[in-house]
Amino acid sequence: MVTKAIRRQKIKFRVRKKIAGTAQRPRLSVFRSNSDIYVQLIDDDNAKTLVAASSKDKDIVAQKGTKSEKSRLVGAAVARKAVELGLKDVIFDRGGYLYHGRVKAVADGAREGGLNF
Repeated sequence: MVTKAIRRQKIKFRVRKKIAGTAQRPRLSVFRSNSDIYVQLIDDDNAKTLVAASSKDKDIVAQKGTKSEKSRLVGAAVARKAVELGLKDVIFDRGGYLYHGRVKAVADGAREGGLNF
């Protein structure tokens, strides 16, 4: 029996075969739990996380709103931190999740913050 988690893992591996982040164009990786969302900019060449943001950050926890609205704020926060480091172009890694709902909200928030992908 294939569970939802195993199915997502297979999709994640299939996507990761094709994409990898570099120092100039890092991978924008999204992890979605039931209650929170986490986003990282990863340089796969050096195995380093350059920037991270999550819905558990103080400024985002203080905001009122739905999980999708907070996801948009997380996307904007990671974009703001990336622009401070001089990063504009990224590769979006949806992490095996459908590009829908909270994952799409993160992408929209990151684009509004100035990232290109």
